[in-house]
Amino acid sequence: IYYVFSDTMSAKVQDLFIIDTKSGEIRTAGEMDFEDIQSYDLEIEARDKGTPPLSGHCSVELEVLDVND
Repeated sequence: IYYVFSDTMSAKVQDLFIIDTKSGEIRTAGEMDFEDIQSYDLEIEARDKGTPPLSGHCSVELEVLDVND
């Protein structure tokens, strides 16, 4: 099984995060500003390498904290 961002997510949002294809761990890859966006909805897919390939999906909500205030 491997993990990827869903094709429905915008490229701009995908550039802010990195997903480990083996573990599914999500990390930040870019700067996030609380004043611009307070939360992100990430659509994740888990796929297998079968024939035919099967997949499942989930939604991950990430809230940005304002550390300056």
